[in-house]
Amino acid sequence: MIAKNVKKVDLAVSMIASQRPSLRERLRTIPWWLVAIFGLALLTTWAVTTQPAYASAFNYIKAGLSVTLVTTLVSFAISTLAGLFLGLARVSNNLFWNNVSTFYVEVIRGIPMLVLIFFIALVLIPGVTLGLKNLAPVFQSAGLIGIASSLQELQTSAMPMNIRAIIALSITYSAFLAEIFRAGIQSVDRGQMEAARSQGMTYPQAMHYIILPQALRNVLPALGNDFISLLKDSSLVSILAVRDITQVARLYAGSTFEYNTTYTTLAVMYLTMTILLSFLVKFIERRMNSNAKP
Repeated sequence: MIAKNVKKVDLAVSMIASQRPSLRERLRTIPWWLVAIFGLALLTTWAVTTQPAYASAFNYIKAGLSVTLVTTLVSFAISTLAGLFLGLARVSNNLFWNNVSTFYVEVIRGIPMLVLIFFIALVLIPGVTLGLKNLAPVFQSAGLIGIASSLQELQTSAMPMNIRAIIALSITYSAFLAEIFRAGIQSVDRGQMEAARSQGMTYPQAMHYIILPQALRNVLPALGNDFISLLKDSSLVSILAVRDITQVARLYAGSTFEYNTTYTTLAVMYLTMTILLSFLVKFIERRMNSNAKP
């Protein structure tokens, strides 16, 4: 009897041991890329807190962090709204708006971002300002003296480069986000629009209450990725002398010749922000997916 019980215990122990993953399997499930990034962050933190060169570079560069974050957030908010309207126009049956939005998206996406930033900030905005000034006599002849005088006082040099950079990034990314929204709207089954219309909803009502909530859930990962991309691409505004962290780092490296410490610190700062945003996007995506389950 005792021997039989011992055999049963041995059998149970062997079954538990067979179900337990091996050391090799456990090692394969560890996100080593995350461990490496965490180690890099710890190494950089140690360097910043203990090495005077890295500490000096970080303290100087962080002065431009607020400009980088504000530029990214404002540009993404504007481009999201513009991209949503453009995406709706892209799937519209209205021939005029469909062609206008398609033309806009194809032109913007066909030009390199660096060229677009130069063009919008140094050509388009001054051109629009000059065009508005030329309209001043028209308003003056119509008796609108106040508007005419305001237009005559417009000066291109009065617009800060920070505002031009935000406008350039907003125009550029609105085209990319338009395609994301278009794909999200078209990913929703067409039968839902037909069912909503059959229940007496107008097209705007069906789009607002039925289609867009599902489309936004579908495109959330892509929106998060574009926000991270915009954060990285905001470094391009340094070519307009906007004092973001990239421009501040360039100035610091040029004055101290500490290129290694300066650009290593800058790279890790961008990496830290993008990794944190990636985790935030994944967290929001999981929460939305869990709430969507019945």
